[in-house]
Amino acid sequence: MTRPTSRVLALLELLQGGGTRRVGDLAERLGVDERTVRRYAEHLIDLDIPVRSIRGRYGGYRLAPGYRMPPLMLTDDEAVALAIGLVVGRRAGLVPESTASESALAKLRRVLPVRLADRLGALLATSSFTAPPRSALPTDTGVLLTLAEAARDRLAVELAYTDRQGRSSTRTISPYGVVAHSGRWYVATADRTFRLDRITSATLLTATTGEAPADDAAHAVLKSLATAPWAHQVSVLVQGVADEVERRLPLGLAIVTPLHEEPAQVRIEFRAERLDWVPALLAGLDRPFVIEQPAELRHQVADLAHKLARWADSKTSLPYTGEDPAASKRRQANS
Repeated sequence: MTRPTSRVLALLELLQGGGTRRVGDLAERLGVDERTVRRYAEHLIDLDIPVRSIRGRYGGYRLAPGYRMPPLMLTDDEAVALAIGLVVGRRAGLVPESTASESALAKLRRVLPVRLADRLGALLATSSFTAPPRSALPTDTGVLLTLAEAARDRLAVELAYTDRQGRSSTRTISPYGVVAHSGRWYVATADRTFRLDRITSATLLTATTGEAPADDAAHAVLKSLATAPWAHQVSVLVQGVADEVERRLPLGLAIVTPLHEEPAQVRIEFRAERLDWVPALLAGLDRPFVIEQPAELRHQVADLAHKLARWADSKTSLPYTGEDPAASKRRQANS
């Protein structure tokens, strides 16, 4: 690449940093005079790159929004960071429209220098992940960007939404943040949260909204998930401080409320469609606890404790794994 051409591309890279760059500053960075800077800017304009000349004492050059993204100038580290971000985001289920992430990665690899493309290919071919890929439903990019813009500018949004029962409706909401959690995108409002993969369209309205709630958007989403209207409402008193107990619970599962007791206690509350997994969760807390509700959870915890005791006593062979006799009697009594 000839030096003038490389300097023209270097000028483009400087302008992509944003804002107005004074001609004198650009000349100093590029090692040329101001007249040459103006000639380089004309070269970029001839390539249909939207360079704008700003007049005045603090004028210079800047990039104006165009109909297409101008060429990106990436260092080796930036290119690798971008590729890894696309791969990890796609596996986490957080990159909207997975085909877009695949095509973006393919384009990036096509334009990389041969040596760097080969090394990046080696990284992608030999990388392993301990967490399985998320198979979240795709989120529409336009919906995500519209809701983010509304949250920033405090504007209302009209959206078409389908709830978990398959019922469709049109709603007007006042978003104050978008949140990525466990492979899905959510939007937080003062009243509730909405999953973005259930939103089919979102339209900005001219109506403005009030101040955002004091509760941050991420906490609001976690609270909403913990109180979702599933079949069983679980409440358990646990001995320990809130931070210790929260670290032993899946993120976003429960609301943990400290109680003013000695020794320290907290109340954990959440909703669950089934209770069969809850006894193991409570055992994993490794803290004394008291089940406040539901009553049937006490029986399931007792069944698990009995099974663990039997299995721990087994020394020569695997114990019988059929239904525990006590559990069988209770099941028959309740039938």
